[in-house]
Amino acid sequence: MATDSTSSRETARLMEEVDRYRTATEDALQQLDWCIGYFVGCNKQSIARSLGANRAQIRTQIRRKTLDVPTNGSTERKGRSS
Repeated sequence: MATDSTSSRETARLMEEVDRYRTATEDALQQLDWCIGYFVGCNKQSIARSLGANRAQIRTQIRRKTLDVPTNGSTERKGRSS
């Protein structure tokens, strides 16, 4: 029984860490969106286009990594909103 509660605590801690990284990723992408808008507003289209392409590549890689993560069959995160 002690290992079950230790395992549950470790799982909860790791899920909190995943949520922190997810939030940091979303914040960074929002900052990148702001930068793209700034360069568009400054009439620096080539810079904005390059940053937009980079952002698209980052999003693609994030989606791939999200799909590649093995699941353990747990449903404890279902229905959770962020």
